Amino acid sequence: MKNKIIIVTGGSGLLGKAMLNDLRLKGATAINFDIKPSTNRDIFFHCNIIDDNSIREAIGLVVKKYKKLDGFINNAYPRTKDWGVSSFENIDHDSWRTNVDWQLNSYFVCCQEVIKIMLKQKNGSIVNIASTYGVVGNDFTIYEGTDMSPPAAYSAIKGGIINFTRYLASKYGEKGIRINCVSPGGIFDQQSKTFVKAYEKKVPMKRMGKPEDIAPGVSFLLSDEARYITGQNLIIDGGWTAI
Repeated sequence: MKNKIIIVTGGSGLLGKAMLNDLRLKGATAINFDIKPSTNRDIFFHCNIIDDNSIREAIGLVVKKYKKLDGFINNAYPRTKDWGVSSFENIDHDSWRTNVDWQLNSYFVCCQEVIKIMLKQKNGSIVNIASTYGVVGNDFTIYEGTDMSPPAAYSAIKGGIINFTRYLASKYGEKGIRINCVSPGGIFDQQSKTFVKAYEKKVPMKRMGKPEDIAPGVSFLLSDEARYITGQNLIIDGGWTAI
């Protein structure tokens, strides 16, 4: 990872911070793309992931400064205020469309802009952050007794990201560009005790994941050690999808 220039979208968030930290520890120049900086004093470039022009401008500034772009992590998770509030039959159509646009289509725009640069370099690597709920259906029993409601759009978006990644990997492999996914399982983020207990009862490793559990797998896929890996979905979930 030494001297690699790698961008992390949503680097000020829960997973993003861990990814930036892990990349730095392994010798990369890790750059945070977000609408506000974190408290980690990262190398920060303002980027509004739901604004195509902002994406293009921020990527252009990085390439202008560093003269290359070795890796890119699509991690940002923008969502509307009503995200996860309504049951499926009551989801507002405009909300559904907006969330699909913000999340899935922002991945498309980022990949498109980054691949243009990597084609000129004839190398590079992209990691798209998906989810176990893009692989398997929801277990709604773990939400019983809580006010949590897993959004339907989340499963549609993350499933789409996984197959979109396969499309890109098959198209650009011969050009020296690798594109993979990482699908985290449930990550502890101060959820209700009822939910955490139900989740930990089911998952084989009997605990929720931590951001530090996910970041090393992302770094690995961006590293030269993964030079023959593309089009894959690395599931890091404590065994959730094994049962």
